[in-house]
Amino acid sequence: MMAYRTNWITRPARVIRRPRFFSKYEWRYHLFMMPLLFPVGNYYLIGPRYFTDPLVFAVGTGLVFILYWLSIVALTLTIRAVIQRYPTASQTLVRMLIMLATVSALTSLLACLDVWVYSLVPLTGTQFTWSATRPILVLGLLFGVFLCMVLGLVYMYSQWNKDLREDEELQRESIQGQYDSLKGQLNPHFLFNALNSLSVLISEEPRLAEEFVDKLASVYRYMLQPGRQVDAGATSPPGELVTLLAELEFIDSYADLLEIRYGKSLQIKRPDRQKIPFADYRLPPLTIQTLIDNAIKHNGMSAEKPLIIRIDITTEGWLRVTNNRQQKVIRMEMGGPGLSGLTAKYRRLSEKSPAIESTDTYYRVALPLLFSGTG
Repeated sequence: MMAYRTNWITRPARVIRRPRFFSKYEWRYHLFMMPLLFPVGNYYLIGPRYFTDPLVFAVGTGLVFILYWLSIVALTLTIRAVIQRYPTASQTLVRMLIMLATVSALTSLLACLDVWVYSLVPLTGTQFTWSATRPILVLGLLFGVFLCMVLGLVYMYSQWNKDLREDEELQRESIQGQYDSLKGQLNPHFLFNALNSLSVLISEEPRLAEEFVDKLASVYRYMLQPGRQVDAGATSPPGELVTLLAELEFIDSYADLLEIRYGKSLQIKRPDRQKIPFADYRLPPLTIQTLIDNAIKHNGMSAEKPLIIRIDITTEGWLRVTNNRQQKVIRMEMGGPGLSGLTAKYRRLSEKSPAIESTDTYYRVALPLLFSGTG
């Protein structure tokens, strides 16, 4: 049967840009500050000659330009190191205090360096003394404080912009996940194959056909209304999470249908629902079905070499679905959201992500169970 594929959301191609050392906002700040700082600094160090002697003006401007950008690079690297060390919003106060302390110390050293360099050029007439260093130190400290504020604001703005883009991306993935989930719920391939199996059973094993219809009705009831399986104390939106127990009850019916269809070629090992831990913990609906379909899609099976899928719950609260690897070249299209859809859901619901382990002999997906049924 032809496989239907729909690329519902078209995402723009990602343009890779080389990172710039200074942002456009930092460039604007420095271009604004240079015409203010250069004359003031040279007036303190050189005196009125800076404005009356063209040669002194040229030498002084060249010196302050070099020293300014040397200081800016050193201060920017220092501030960014502090931001990287304390990046979160909850660390804002600590980040600002450490930035001010480190910038003040570095500015003092740079002020001494500036006066010393000027003193090496006789044309400036500058002497390396405390009286010459003090005004530059004060001016540098004021500039350093403003620089901390500017870079801090630039960082907070960039973080806000980044969070906004991530939220938009998660919303797109959520919409795509909802669409994929709807495709999985109304999967025509599964229904077509189930009806084919039912038509065979009706003539050969009527009693089993009746049982098959009951299980098929139970499966589609769960697929179309998974949100009703969650208790009234749920904190997530209806249909977004179901209890582990409800999911395993559904998988019992779903696995029985698959085993009737595939016979001895497929074995699905399920945990005893009476003894499972974390029964009231939750996970996205149809999660285990997605992993079972993924195993069937990518692996061959026969009565001599059955595909064995094992479902178990770890003591740490993780759901694991493991299958032996019998990879085939031609894949069976099962429909549904797949592993990418599960990953997108877990990005929205939890800080933990699915863990995938693949070897030559088996393939395993582990997913964290999310919340207690008591909320």
